Amino acid sequence: MAMDAIRLELMKNAFAAIADEMAATVIRTARSSVIKEAMDFSTGLLDPQGNLVAQGLCLPVHMGSFPPTLSTVLEKFAGQIHPGDVFALNDPYLGNGLHLPDIFVFKPIFFEDRLLAYAAAIGHQTDIGGRVAGGNACDNTEIFQEGLRIPPLRIISQGKPDETFFDILRLNVRVPETVIGDVQATIAACTRGERALIALAAKHGADAIVADMANLLDYSETLTRAELAAFPDGTWEFEDFLDDDGFSEDAIRIFAKVIKKGSDITVDFTGTSPQVKGSINLPIAMTQSCVYACLRSVMDPGLPTNSGFMRPITVIAEAGSIANPTSPAPVAARGLTSMRVTEAIWGALARMLPDKVFACGAQGDFGVTIAGYRAEGRPFVLLEFLFGTWGGRPNKDAIDALSSLAVNYSNTPVEIVEREQPIRIEEYGFRQDSCGAGKYRGGLGMVREYRLTGVDEAVLQVRSDRQKFQPYGLKGGNPGANAGNVFHDADGRRSALPGKFMRTFKRGETYRAELAGGGGWGDAHARSPELVWQDVLDEKVSRQSAARDYGVAIAADGTLDMAGTERLRLARRAAE
Repeated sequence: MAMDAIRLELMKNAFAAIADEMAATVIRTARSSVIKEAMDFSTGLLDPQGNLVAQGLCLPVHMGSFPPTLSTVLEKFAGQIHPGDVFALNDPYLGNGLHLPDIFVFKPIFFEDRLLAYAAAIGHQTDIGGRVAGGNACDNTEIFQEGLRIPPLRIISQGKPDETFFDILRLNVRVPETVIGDVQATIAACTRGERALIALAAKHGADAIVADMANLLDYSETLTRAELAAFPDGTWEFEDFLDDDGFSEDAIRIFAKVIKKGSDITVDFTGTSPQVKGSINLPIAMTQSCVYACLRSVMDPGLPTNSGFMRPITVIAEAGSIANPTSPAPVAARGLTSMRVTEAIWGALARMLPDKVFACGAQGDFGVTIAGYRAEGRPFVLLEFLFGTWGGRPNKDAIDALSSLAVNYSNTPVEIVEREQPIRIEEYGFRQDSCGAGKYRGGLGMVREYRLTGVDEAVLQVRSDRQKFQPYGLKGGNPGANAGNVFHDADGRRSALPGKFMRTFKRGETYRAELAGGGGWGDAHARSPELVWQDVLDEKVSRQSAARDYGVAIAADGTLDMAGTERLRLARRAAE
């Protein structure tokens, strides 16, 4: 079918609407706070060959994971896919997955006995079994410790559930009602997508729908190549570091090289550190997704998000590196490394496109699990990923307390945590002076403090970072503040904890997560004194920081001292 621009726009929006309807179904029907509140899931629509046609407004870093994961299903079940089937898998080595808590679900969509597409959903499960509750521990040393591994399986056969699969899943997780409920929510989402696409096919015909999908992918590639062609040719490099893997004190290098030529772009991670003992290794499907998400963030917002967009992009990562580990390397806490990979990519893109890229923010470096058993022996698992703030932007300040462009994550309200878990949140707010100074300041870091109240003891497991390497500033902006972990025992004694740890958590004790702040953009002494003064009034910046970092004097009565400011800034310029 010939490509019609108006029809293509309408069908693009129709396919995207189906993916979004699927996402809304997950939110309405899921049981866990990590999915229904924090929205750690994604939905998508793929063509019969397994190309992504549309992705729901969920997590951008899941963008590249659907096609390679579905390809494993298609390979295993070639010629054996029927209406009413549903397939699932989670293994990063057998099925190109991400990590074991992320269970993929795929449902083929047939119309008039013809395979039209696949509805797809992925949900981060609260628990997946294994040695540590929550499935996110960073001190595993091999994937066999991390939980239940699911190869590509047919979990529903022509409408009939495979009870063996659900029995095995139910027996291996600590909170089976929650996990089974969330898996069923992703299946329901796929069913919703199936019904919507069948209705579309009934209106337009199967041939037209298949042709529209193919045309949309070609159109997306054309748009992507046109925009890439306008970017400068060349090579740009950047490196960032993870503090450690929880076993060794050695820093872990993430090195990204962006190579742009014509309408093609390559992101090469050669030179990145080898895979590590701890479970922060990043499977290649997630590394690819990070690249797609970062590039998508600097391009036209109207570009369709699908496999056509991915065609001009090449990702290189050495096998055996932390960005492309080999089995049986542990990967449970791979989300931490995905944050640093995106920040290295953005660092390279900032040198290529200095007016488009933000300074480094504080992404989801913190994963917090508090788990145990209530008095009646019923297990509980709190699983949270704490997102912080943006870095300063090329033309304005950061947005405080907003998750990054790569991970469209949501806040879990304090009230939800306290209602569902034997935990009280003592504090949830901003860290004064944590923002990197700049002409456009970075965002404030967050603090979240937990007290165990409803049980005598639990296990507290944390994977975090940025205690050694601060979020970087750009164009002379200062880095954001380091992160920290603080523990108070029941008697109030304070101790600092490393970035990655697991310990017993007793009634009355508190754990305080202090998230890093965002880096600043531009010279802090070029910042408007009035803006600094407003930040002081808002208690985001202290008077001491105003003078030290910005050269802005605040009088004893709290007013802006312009004469003092001029003296401070003249002294700074003289010193330089």
